[in-house]
Formats: sequence, C-alpha cells, structure tokens
Amino acid sequence: MTLPLRRAAAYALVSTLALAAPLLGRFTAAPFVVVAAFAFVVTDGPAFRLFAYPWDDVQDRLWTLLGFALAATGLGVLVPAFDLPVGVFAAAVLAVGYGDFGRRFALEYVERAVAGSVGFVVLAFAGTFLGQVVVAAAVTPAMAFLAASASLLAALMREVFTERDYPYVVLTVALLCWLFTALAVSPSWTRVGVALVLTVVFGGLSYGLGAASVTGMLTGVFLGVLAVVLGGYGWFAVLVTFFGVGGLSTKFRYDEKTDIGVAEENEGARGSGNVLGNSLAALFALLGYTASPMLDVHAGVFVFAFAGSVATALADTLSSEIGTLYGPPRLLTTFEEVPPGTDGAVTWQGELAGVLGAALIAALAFALLGLSALGAFLVVAGGIVGMTVDSVAGATIEGRGVGNQTVNFLATLGGALASGLLALAVGLAAL
Repeated sequence: MTLPLRRAAAYALVSTLALAAPLLGRFTAAPFVVVAAFAFVVTDGPAFRLFAYPWDDVQDRLWTLLGFALAATGLGVLVPAFDLPVGVFAAAVLAVGYGDFGRRFALEYVERAVAGSVGFVVLAFAGTFLGQVVVAAAVTPAMAFLAASASLLAALMREVFTERDYPYVVLTVALLCWLFTALAVSPSWTRVGVALVLTVVFGGLSYGLGAASVTGMLTGVFLGVLAVVLGGYGWFAVLVTFFGVGGLSTKFRYDEKTDIGVAEENEGARGSGNVLGNSLAALFALLGYTASPMLDVHAGVFVFAFAGSVATALADTLSSEIGTLYGPPRLLTTFEEVPPGTDGAVTWQGELAGVLGAALIAALAFALLGLSALGAFLVVAGGIVGMTVDSVAGATIEGRGVGNQTVNFLATLGGALASGLLALAVGLAAL
C-alpha cells in the first residue's frame, strides 16, 4: 500500500469517529477535539508522516488534519446547539473521509481523473449511506438520496479544491444535507433508484462523447439527481434536453468555429462553471418548488421559473453556437458591426435559433410539466427576455470584472423571473 493510499485510509478512519455521535449526545464534537489536539501537538514521527500531506511536511505541522478535525468539531457543536441531525453530521464527515479514500484507491489502478471521481462517489456514497443507517438504526430512501447528494457534491468540490481545503468541503456538504433534511424530502426507493440510474447513464454519455469534462459531468449528474427527486421525471427531461441539445450545438461545425476563434475550449467539453452558470437559477427554482409549502408561495411560480431559466439557457447556447457561424454580428446595444465572438454580439440567424430553442423547452414544459398553451408561450417569452439580458450584459459588463459564467447566471435568472412574474400577472401560477 502506497503512502498516499495509507494516508487516505487514515483520514477515513478518523471520519469514522462520527459514528459515535448518538452515544456522545451533546459531546458529539469530543473525538474530533482530541484529533485536533493531536494534529496540533504532533510534529514528527510515524504518526506525523502517516497524516502529513506535502505542504504539511514543509511547515512541520499537520494543518490538513487540523482543518478536517476542526470542521468536524464545528459541526459536532451544532448538533446540541442548533439541533443539527446526527445523520447530517455523519453524512458530511463520512462523505469526505471515505470519498477521498475511494478516490485514492481508484487512482492507484487507473491514473485518470474520471476514475478518481468515480471512486470518490462510489465509496463516499457507501460510507455515507451506511453511516446514516448506523446512527439512526433505520433504513429509508431519504438516506440514499442524502448519501447521493452528499457524495456528488463532495466529489465535485474535490475536483475544484485540494485536501488542504477540507473545512470548505465538509461544511458545504453539511449545509446541503441539513437543507434537505429541513425540507423533509422523502422520496420513494423507486424515485431514488431511477434518479441514480438515469443520471449516471446520461453523465457517462456526456463525458464519453466529449460534451462535458469531469467536473461538468459531476455537476450534471448532481443537478439531474436533484431534478428527478425534488421535481420529477418531467423536470429531469427538460433539464437533460438542454444539456443534450446544447452539447450537440457546441460540437456543430466545431472545426469551423475553431478557425474563426469562437469555439469552446477543451474541444467543446463543458466544465462545472459553464454548467452551473446555465443551471444555477434552475436549481434555485427547484429548491423553491420543494420549499413552496413553507414559503406560502404557489408551487406553479417555481415551475414557470424553472422552465424559463432552462429556456433561456438553451436559447442563449443556440444563439451563440449557431449565430457565430453567420454574420456580420452586431452589438445589440448599438447595432455596431463587430468581429465574430465579440461579447454581446448577435446575428438574426442566432436569434432565430435561440427562439426555437426556447420553444423546444416550452413544448416539453407543456407536455411534461402541466403547462397550458398560454403557459408555454410565457416560457418562450421568458427565454427571449433572458437571451436578451445575456446579450446586453455581454455588451456592457462582461470582461469588466464580470465573467461569462456570471453573465449566464444573470441571463437565466432574468428568464426565470420573467416567466414566473408573467405567470403571476396572468393568473397561471396556481397550477
């Protein structure tokens, strides 16, 4: 066993201390306080070398272990202080500890990033699910959903952060699990099982076909699981249509786009930033839909917001990927002729493609989400509004401290708000 694998196994064993939470009650944090003290005091010897990462060696201190232990300690304090469920506590700590062990184990045999991510998710899911079963002495499909959500989010964050950022990952995963627990998400075993199968298949296809990077695949699978479980199969179909059609449009005449300097980087494989920029507003709408009984807001508002945001995302993607092949492009704000690829530039062919993309999402919303014909029209309107927001923002603020992902988020948020508010205005929100 190599040192990196032994080190990952040691961290996994430390995370297993979370299983003592039901026995310790208000002293849940105690084992991790001891680990933190150990990490601060030990500066040499076999134990130090077992837990030390290269940056710890340089500073002669187990800062990485200390960060992990302090993050778990903080969560442990929240158990008695704010009634943080022990299942959430265990899920967050175990997902990261066992996920990193799974990642390192997979990389011992296949030195590819995707293998590491798959190993992380598989072992994180197993550890998190079994950990919840142990601390709760019960088995429910909600535990499987929580385990899937925690493992996917932790795997995604691990692709962005290093092990020295343990506190960020542990605390973020805990907040997500706490949110789902507070929303009392209670899916069936069938719903959870179908969600995992569907998203893994589509995620694997997107990566295999080069439409998504590893982080893009993880983000898509994570969002897909939430769409199926929190919304339903129709929500997933709408979301995956955007991913599929958007990915195909990126590959469309890719060599020609490369020649004129407007092709997506990484051979068109979408990363997590691109996926989240186009899908974060849809995620907010999905969470709002789940929380609508607590918010005293018609759930239908969030259905329209979700459809409007996805319509915007596809409209913007098609207008960009198709429109750049034609010309001359002009800035929407001044109608000035500009070079292809200029932020905020549009062509009539691209605008038409965008409208058709919004119409495709509206048609799916009509067929699968229970919208009326007028409701579908409002989704198209939201997509056009969002697409216009993207063009205006691209011409005015993009590149001035504002990146493309932020502009995409603002556009999809604009489309979501437009569709949701229009539905309210005409009385269609109460689906």
